[in-house]
Amino acid sequence: MVVEDNDLNRKLFCDVLKANGFEVEPVADGHRVIETARATAPDLIIMDIQLGGVSGVDLIEATRRDRRLSRIPVLAVTAFAAKGDEERIRAAGAAGYLSKPVSISPFMNAVRELLPA
Repeated sequence: MVVEDNDLNRKLFCDVLKANGFEVEPVADGHRVIETARATAPDLIIMDIQLGGVSGVDLIEATRRDRRLSRIPVLAVTAFAAKGDEERIRAAGAAGYLSKPVSISPFMNAVRELLPA
């Protein structure tokens, strides 16, 4: 599942994942993340941190508290690159962290690291 409110970034992430053989559920609206994750039971959630109207950090924390979603790994992808941001995002429950702009190879490596074998 790709949670990204920027249309170009969401399309890029989805296209790269599809080209690598993954099924993808795009989510543009941060308010639909929990509902969509419950409905689709993704193997991985790729989460933008700066979403319109809701914080990706809050959504990561919400998935960790949800019994049905708590085991799904979250890869945070964000333009936040200030000192301490990665630690704060990982403390919220993100299993992985990439800062934007994201290159395809590190992105796919991070995805593969977080998916069940």
